[in-house]
Amino acid sequence: MVVVAIIGLLAAIAIPSFMKSRDTAQLNAIFNNLRTIEAAKDQWALENKRGTGDSTSLTLISDYLKGGTIKVVVQEVYTTNPVGSPAHATTPVQLGTYASGDQITAQ
Repeated sequence: MVVVAIIGLLAAIAIPSFMKSRDTAQLNAIFNNLRTIEAAKDQWALENKRGTGDSTSLTLISDYLKGGTIKVVVQEVYTTNPVGSPAHATTPVQLGTYASGDQITAQ
């Protein structure tokens, strides 16, 4: 009986820590995707002689993305925004301090 109680206590300590580290890893992957999108937008704008305010999309910049696309982490949706404006992602789940539906921009 004591062994079961000790295992239960260890699980109660380990599970929240695991959940937090998983959320942090997913959020970091989204930040990396946003940085990749920003770099691709900059490269696209330079090579196509585009300036601030010109509209972009993932389709337009796909040639400048490694693999031609962004790998989705938690069903998030990426919005590239015009050149000069930061791209953002919207997730259907809570990650860290971001609630479901919040816009996440690269830091």
